[in-house]
Amino acid sequence: MSDDTSHSDLHERVTNEVPANVDVTDVQYEGPDLVIYTTTPREFARDGNLLGNLARTLRKRVTVRPAPGSQSGPDEAEAKIREIVPEEADIQELEFYPTIGEVLIEARKPGLVIGRRGRTLREITREVGWNPEVVRTPPMESSTVDNVRNFLTQERGDRREFLTRVGERIHGDPQNPVDWVRVTTLGCCREVGRASFVLHTPNTRILIDCGDKPGAEGEVPYLHAPEAMPLTGIDAVVLTHAHLDHSALLPLIFKYGYDGPIYATEPTRDLMGLLTLDYLDVAAKEGRAPPYESEQVRQAIKHTIPIGYGDVTDIAPDVKLTMHNAGHILGSASAHFHIGEGFYNVVFSGDIHYEPTRLFNGAVNDFPRAEAMIMESTYGRRGDYQTDTKESERKVEEIINETADQGGITVIPAFAVGRSQELMLVLEEAMREGTIPTMPVYLDGMIREATAIHTAYPEYLRDGLRQRILHEDDNPFIAEQFQQVDGGQEMREAIASGDPCVILSTSGMVTGGPIMSWLELLGPNPNNTLLFVGYQAEGTLGRRIQSGRTEVSLGGRGGPDRLTLEMRIDSVSGFSGHADRAGLEQYVEEMNPRPETILCVHGDEQATDQLSSALYQQYNVRTHQPKNLETFRFP
Repeated sequence: MSDDTSHSDLHERVTNEVPANVDVTDVQYEGPDLVIYTTTPREFARDGNLLGNLARTLRKRVTVRPAPGSQSGPDEAEAKIREIVPEEADIQELEFYPTIGEVLIEARKPGLVIGRRGRTLREITREVGWNPEVVRTPPMESSTVDNVRNFLTQERGDRREFLTRVGERIHGDPQNPVDWVRVTTLGCCREVGRASFVLHTPNTRILIDCGDKPGAEGEVPYLHAPEAMPLTGIDAVVLTHAHLDHSALLPLIFKYGYDGPIYATEPTRDLMGLLTLDYLDVAAKEGRAPPYESEQVRQAIKHTIPIGYGDVTDIAPDVKLTMHNAGHILGSASAHFHIGEGFYNVVFSGDIHYEPTRLFNGAVNDFPRAEAMIMESTYGRRGDYQTDTKESERKVEEIINETADQGGITVIPAFAVGRSQELMLVLEEAMREGTIPTMPVYLDGMIREATAIHTAYPEYLRDGLRQRILHEDDNPFIAEQFQQVDGGQEMREAIASGDPCVILSTSGMVTGGPIMSWLELLGPNPNNTLLFVGYQAEGTLGRRIQSGRTEVSLGGRGGPDRLTLEMRIDSVSGFSGHADRAGLEQYVEEMNPRPETILCVHGDEQATDQLSSALYQQYNVRTHQPKNLETFRFP
């Protein structure tokens, strides 16, 4: 929508598509959405099919907002809404935003506010004229979710201006014909970490992910490459998920002038905020200069446009994006880019887990078209087969029991997001069924807060778990054995000298954080156990310990600089958020149609090489094992 003519054409087209009794006062783009302003919102609400028909006809995401003055007063509207919505919905808060004609309804049971097929929402609009937006009250209190919601509420005015600007860019006409696509690798090739890529068309540049490299300070994405510079010229950013090897340096691009949108799922937005703020905190505690400030984290949150799984969304004049469940962590996504009018399709798998887990449904690989795929290869080596999940769980129970029998403590380094929640579910069930004795499970680091964010988005979890969380008396994450370590080092010392227990502690690769204190306190006692359940990247202390090194440096933590670990050290596979070699092969085998070209990334040199060779031989697709700073042209 670049001029008055296109605006008037759009207004006329919308007017022609709606019934004569529906008044359209204005239409404008806000981000990927087409927003229709009307003095007759009640008429829109009367016809439950009108909005869907409009979206299909116009091939846009459509939102309807009441024009100012067409709604009931807030007091009258609140009374009516509480009358319409069943009391069992347990409305916690109502907030009215007159400038955009929206009422935010926070409830413990939002499904009852929405109603069957949106019937209750339409009734609210019919009766009061306000456009309802519904959010769930998190079953566990989450400061992150609260802070993000409050911040975005405060920034509604600025966000509206930002979305209008983005909308004008997205819905303009492409300046150049789309006759090529290029992907440039800025990191994550023949290595795990610093995931970052640029997708180019003749009109558009899109940055996909921007992470750090665990255990390798200073190894960052090649953002200075000509294909990425200037950062102010990037049209959009897509974040596949919130782990720091994909998100840690995303706020940095705002420091250097980027002012455009980030597309991610809603939980990814919240987790990105949590993890990047902690990233700054850890850097400060370790005496390193943080690469950006908390203000840039807030900018990243404010510029995020949430996308749900399966929603086809325009993000540039010549690019549509669809996010699909990747099965890796909460909100993780594979990003499908539809380029041009059917010209070419590229999928960035992100990190995937193909089989369902206790937490998530398995990764989606059902893409209408996918000529090229940039695919993770973390466990791509020939021998990278993980233990069966049930066997892995039995092994964890066995190790915890053996350690407890000798009076010891089991400490498990775990990512705050993903593996910790998976283990919490395993331990809760094992203690409930008596396969391990009930004992305290201490959560150290951000694990509890990350768990609370999981409960705020149950629709992203596996079906059975979602139902347990929605019935708060059966929520496994609030079982009484889970206790937060909130007393600092003094509490850790008391736990370490106490009775048998289990400790889940960040960081998952033993690169810093509270796990270092636990090594110091528990390491010298052979009755204790250090249990690895997740991937340990090359260069991390976790990988060195896992490989047999027992002399470790704690990096000047006030205790002994070097320490000999006498504790039992064990590893159990099967809990990784990544597909193993068989899962990666099955993911490709069951794609229909399969990609013509696959770039194997996000794995060490052996993993990317061996997976690349196997996919070529088995499925007759072109494969590459790219290096960083390579550019591939498609088709």
